[in-house]
Amino acid sequence: MNNKEPILITGANGEVGHGLIPKLSELGNYDIVSLDIRELDEELKPHIHETIVADILDSTVVKNLLKEHAITTIFHLAAILSTGGEKDPFRAHQVNVNGTTSLLESSYQVALSEKRTIKFIFPSTIAVYGIPDLETKKKVGTVKEDGFNAPITMYGINKLYCERVGTYYSKFYKILETRPEVLPIDFRCVRFPGIISAMTVPSGGTSDYAPEMIHSAARGEGYESFVRSDTVIPFMVMPDAVKALLTLTNAPKEKLTQGIYNVSGFSATAEQIAGLVNQVFPDSSISYNPDQNRQKIVDSWPAAVDDSAAKRDWGWKPDYDILKAFNEYLIPEIQDRYKNNQINPTG
Repeated sequence: MNNKEPILITGANGEVGHGLIPKLSELGNYDIVSLDIRELDEELKPHIHETIVADILDSTVVKNLLKEHAITTIFHLAAILSTGGEKDPFRAHQVNVNGTTSLLESSYQVALSEKRTIKFIFPSTIAVYGIPDLETKKKVGTVKEDGFNAPITMYGINKLYCERVGTYYSKFYKILETRPEVLPIDFRCVRFPGIISAMTVPSGGTSDYAPEMIHSAARGEGYESFVRSDTVIPFMVMPDAVKALLTLTNAPKEKLTQGIYNVSGFSATAEQIAGLVNQVFPDSSISYNPDQNRQKIVDSWPAAVDDSAAKRDWGWKPDYDILKAFNEYLIPEIQDRYKNNQINPTG
């Protein structure tokens, strides 16, 4: 008899999917159903119970798989990121907002009809913040979840709206009607900082200057940063991002005092990251040629976020500070993967 929990991962082929799927498979408690608009990478397929190639906007496919597999938890990773969202804002809105809302609605209706609850795990982003200028950014320092929620990118706007919609489906859906005995949606959101992965070369994120520095150096190439050397935002490495998702997923509902949580690993300037890269790859040439528009986006994000609520409610604690991140994860993993030709592009 199969006692594994059936879970759905949308956008499974993306950067976070490459970190999350192997970890879930390693735990051995889950039958993973993946949904992505592209064919799943070969290295992920052995971890998957069933792979579905479809658009997140296809509500018929989504509703059928929720029923067929009796999905109990959804990790909704499908999204068009910040840089990609500025290139095609309308498509970003369709995928990020309509895709999320459609998935919430389908999940709600399926769970309601079957008198059960579906956990809906939603990764959000520091792009939901919009600090007006550098002077304010330096003055405020660490930002809480409810501060400066005035994003300037389509991606940030989409994510902030979806945080609100997820909260609505979880707590207030059809507020004029009698509440069901079993609440159909348990919405839980992690606001990620910039994520640095050793497994993939990302594309589409405005914080990608940090991982791009490392990957370029490992390939023996120089790198021209699109942000200033003094640019500072919070980061975390992929193992900590996966840890945050799983820890919040498994936290007892009664311990959660809010639905949306900041998490962070460390804050660093572009120059600090470049310095660590050059310690390992001294021949790597890292220069700075700021792109005015991308710089404006990064400058609107906080230098650090307050993740005390996550620490209090579900015991959040990153495993990696900046030195451990580089010395024990990023550098050895990236060197090994390039040596064995195991780096995957995402986008």
